[in-house]
Amino acid sequence: MTLDQPALLLALLIAEAVLGYPAWLVHPVSMIGRIIAALDTCWNKGNHRRWMGISVALILIVLGSGVGFAIERVATGWGGTIAVILIATAGLAQRSLHDHVAAVARPLVAGDTDAARMAVSMIVGRDTAALDSSSIAAAATETLAESFCDGVVAPAFWFLLLGLPGLIAFKCISTADSMIGHLDDRHRHFGWASARTDDVMNWVPARIAGALICLSAMRGWRIMWRDARKHVSPNSGWPEAAMAGALGVQLGGGAAYDGEWIARADLGDGVRPAAPDLRKALSIYRRACLALWIATGVLIWLL
Repeated sequence: MTLDQPALLLALLIAEAVLGYPAWLVHPVSMIGRIIAALDTCWNKGNHRRWMGISVALILIVLGSGVGFAIERVATGWGGTIAVILIATAGLAQRSLHDHVAAVARPLVAGDTDAARMAVSMIVGRDTAALDSSSIAAAATETLAESFCDGVVAPAFWFLLLGLPGLIAFKCISTADSMIGHLDDRHRHFGWASARTDDVMNWVPARIAGALICLSAMRGWRIMWRDARKHVSPNSGWPEAAMAGALGVQLGGGAAYDGEWIARADLGDGVRPAAPDLRKALSIYRRACLALWIATGVLIWLL
């Protein structure tokens, strides 16, 4: 390849924002998901679930990094560089995340709560049938902030650090965490390794994501520092608390998942978000993505 890693990352960030990922093409995450589902069916049984779960996490890291390494080995010249950039766009979600949250904001601002509720059900894990407009705005805002880390900053971080092998390995673990990294009876032990590995891989990116949100809004630092550790996740609280502080609203709080009410800490001060706050969150998100581009450009200049 003919570009150094920061320049390659900047090209990747711009390409993914402009092109997105073709809706007609099977997404690699779907293929990863099939592998995880098959392992869950075959291995999540018996008395050694935690050890089998550790094996799953190791397999995914080796498989993901191996595929990335193989692609980089055969990708030579400018043609190979372009191929790597296009393949790597599947690991980022700048554009798709914005589009999905905007699909919630448009009907919400227009007062069509039913349509907004349907749209938010596509991007959140909580029960949505009883959500009012404020709860919809909060759910979408929290997902936007958390996914800024999971879907943008973290894959960019691992691509910068380890290239395509790092990005694909991260996406494998991230997908496993979303599928089996739960505390229900079936996955408490089997998904433990995937969940903890995801925590480790997101530790630095989550704090970078929170800082980028605060920088983009020119506020939110105090709330992020105060409330980030209240979150049940060691990472999600950083971008979510940063967004709460940036908007001057309160996020978090209890929510129902699969019919069970889960108590969660409040993040931020003030009132619960309304429809206009979700549009403001999207504006902050766009600026945070731009800030990531600028930071990458500074790396290019320094190196």
